[in-house]
Amino acid sequence: MADLSNVLEIATATHSGMVRSHNEDSIIADAAAGLAVLADGMGGYNAGEVASGIAVAMISAELKKALAAITGELDVATAVRLVGEHAVRANNAIFQASQSQPQYAGMGTTLVVALWHDDHMIVGHIGDSRLYRMRGSKLEQVTRDHSLLQEQIDSGLITKEQARHSQNKNLVTRAVGIDPEVDAEVHSYPVQAGDIYLLCSDGLNDMVTDEDMELTLSSLQANLPLAAEQLVQQANDNGGRDNVSVILVRVLKSFPARSGLVDRMKSWFR
Repeated sequence: MADLSNVLEIATATHSGMVRSHNEDSIIADAAAGLAVLADGMGGYNAGEVASGIAVAMISAELKKALAAITGELDVATAVRLVGEHAVRANNAIFQASQSQPQYAGMGTTLVVALWHDDHMIVGHIGDSRLYRMRGSKLEQVTRDHSLLQEQIDSGLITKEQARHSQNKNLVTRAVGIDPEVDAEVHSYPVQAGDIYLLCSDGLNDMVTDEDMELTLSSLQANLPLAAEQLVQQANDNGGRDNVSVILVRVLKSFPARSGLVDRMKSWFR
C-alpha cells in the first residue's frame, strides 16, 4: 500500500457533549494508510464505548494488516470487498462479547469506514453515522442513514424538515454487534484534489443543520483543525444532547495507484 501521508490532511475532534457523562464515540484516522474509522456506541453502562472501541480498533488494525499482505496492485473492487468483510468481522466480535459477558449484553455501535486508494474513496457504513463530501463550496451527504427516520422519509411519510424535529432520531435499523449477522453498505466514489470529507456521529448532524456545516467548512477550510473544533462547538452550543465526533479529511492531490511493469520501470528513473 502506498503511503498517503503527503496526500491526505486529517483533523479530528470529539466531545462527550453537554448532557452525557461519558463519551461512547470512538475514532481513528491514519493519513499514511488512507484510513478513517468512526463509531458511535450504544447500550448499557459503558458498554457502548466498549462496542465502538472494539469496532474502531479491530477494523483499523486488521484492515491495514490485510491491505499490507496483498502482493501486487490492489484494485478498487478488492478494497470494497475488504472494507465490507472487516465490518462483518467487527460485528461478529462485538456480538460474541455481548453474548459471553453479561455486563456487555445488548451493546452495539454504528460505523462509518473510509479508505482512500487509487483516486477513489471506499466508504462502508452501518447505522446513522454519516460521511459527507465538500466539493467546491457544496456539502453533500454521501451515506444514507440506516434508520427508521430515513425509511419514513423514503416512503414519503415525513419530510426531511419534520425528521429534524422527530423524537425517533436514535432508532437505527442496522447496527454493529446487535445481531449475529449484519450487512455493511459499501460503495466507492472517484475523488478530486481539494475534496474535504466529513465523517461524523449523529451528535453533530442532529444538532447542526447541513447548511450550517457547509457554511463552517466553507469559511474555515483553510484551517482544518479549527473547522473540526468549531463543528463540535456548534453542536454543543445548540444543546449538545449527545456525544459528538468529527473526522475531516482533505485530499491535497491526485493519488493514482501504480500498476504494471511500465509504471515500475518509470519510477526507477525518476
